[in-house]
Amino acid sequence: MFGLASRARRGRDFRLPPAGADFSIPLPVTGFEPPNPWLPGRVVTGGAVCMTQYFEIHPVTPQLRLLRQAVRIIRDGGVVVYPTDTTYALGCGMGEKAAIERIRQIRQLDKGHNFTLACRDLADIGTYARIEKTAYRLIKAFTPGPYTFVLRATSEVPRRLQHPKRKTIGIRVPDHAIVRGLLEELGEPLMTTSLLLPGQDIPFTEAADIRARLEGQVDLIIDGGACGLEPSSVVDLYDGVPVVLRKGAGDVTVFAE
Repeated sequence: MFGLASRARRGRDFRLPPAGADFSIPLPVTGFEPPNPWLPGRVVTGGAVCMTQYFEIHPVTPQLRLLRQAVRIIRDGGVVVYPTDTTYALGCGMGEKAAIERIRQIRQLDKGHNFTLACRDLADIGTYARIEKTAYRLIKAFTPGPYTFVLRATSEVPRRLQHPKRKTIGIRVPDHAIVRGLLEELGEPLMTTSLLLPGQDIPFTEAADIRARLEGQVDLIIDGGACGLEPSSVVDLYDGVPVVLRKGAGDVTVFAE
């Protein structure tokens, strides 16, 4: 076996590197930090280690390249943290059973928790929920916006996302450019729930704080700037008559009239 010096003498194509040469490979500037294999990960379903990526996306003019990378993570079964017009939220593909279970574990949710579908527009809502005429007018007047409407689910909604007894689903159309961009690229609703961790009375408003807490437990954190403290207002339209279940960021007085 020949040493480096011997190999250098025998072939013209091989050259010894100069002393102190830098062998590091420059990484492309992508607007986010690549996953670091030395950060502690968490064993998730299937025994894989979850490495958290962190994207800084502009809240008004989102970078399409980063949105597409985020959607790729969602389609691969990832759990993402993203900003909305109310608080930060957890999301995943609505058909991703393992990802939904991970979100249950992160938030310590019971089986009766009402999940929500973040939709692009009214056309999306009509695919996944049955809407009475009165309810349609209300939803049209208050979307996009900080409201979640509880409606009868259609067969397009996976059973695991429906209320086990009432067969309902929460529907939301967030008024936030990053969410709209994600939904447009994804081409279907995003399963979502507010990011309020066990023991928290007030949610995180900054992505950096979320990263410090959830590093290794989610696949992606999207930093879109500061979010609010109040979740969306929840209005039940199961029978077409509005019933306010939670008073949050949106004005609910109109639903009591």
